[in-house]
Amino acid sequence: MLDRRRLARLPLLAPLIAACRPVTVLDTLVPKDGQSVLAAENLSYGPHSRQHFDIYVPTGEAATGGPQPLLLFIYGGGWRSGRKSDYHFAGRAFAARGYVTAVADYRLVPEARYPDFLVDCGRALAAFREVAADYRGDPGWTFVAGHSAGAYNAVMLALAPEIAAAAGYERGSIGAVAAIAGPYDFLPLRVDTTEAAFGEASDKPATQPINRVDATAPPMILLTGTADEVVVPANADRLAAELRAVGVPVEVVRYEGVGHNGALMSIARPFRGYADILGDVDAFFERIMAGAPPSRPSAEQS
Repeated sequence: MLDRRRLARLPLLAPLIAACRPVTVLDTLVPKDGQSVLAAENLSYGPHSRQHFDIYVPTGEAATGGPQPLLLFIYGGGWRSGRKSDYHFAGRAFAARGYVTAVADYRLVPEARYPDFLVDCGRALAAFREVAADYRGDPGWTFVAGHSAGAYNAVMLALAPEIAAAAGYERGSIGAVAAIAGPYDFLPLRVDTTEAAFGEASDKPATQPINRVDATAPPMILLTGTADEVVVPANADRLAAELRAVGVPVEVVRYEGVGHNGALMSIARPFRGYADILGDVDAFFERIMAGAPPSRPSAEQS
């Protein structure tokens, strides 16, 4: 659930929060970014009703300069909830920064288990890249971002070759990953959410991003709030240590006093004062496209 106290600070929002999914309230009532538009809805990447994605594109000044880089945003929800229609605010926010952005649904627990939801996200990525040119997108620069369980999915798309093979994309096509408040090291399975999603996996250590790192991984920015009690910030530290050990560029950015869902909320316009996640992700991707390594050592951001 999103931080209801922060949502309630917006005028007229409080009476609706109890009656609706908080993320639905957030997406419905917060102002969206200009210079961006929803360009396509429910593009299919498979036969299932949840195997669809939407595309948002830059407009106006955000669309200048030729084909735009691609970004797949993967929402969270503990691998058991979520819908792309609640994330217009995220699609519009990244599109306004100059990215042709896709937000995809994927199969969820209990219908799906590991690795089904990963394969779905990978197939969405492959399908997005295939049609990107129709939306002035440049598949030569493809980024993946996600929040919470979506951050886990984003990281695993970049690390697990068997997922890439099953889904039909090249791991090397992912230029960088932005992972927001994600779990990367959660064995043993201690809670119902992870047990339901990963309990049937025959090789549980292989489900953990910290165990899948190698030197072919793309650069990553790992963003976390110091007040996150759902996914503790140490997850980012442990994954970053593994990436550094094999020479993969990585940044860890901490936001003082920001909780798990506050990190997601900060992507929406009214809440960007809580954490500049959108700006930090954009700056990181810009440095990658410019051919520069991450410029700030993790210690300065911690």
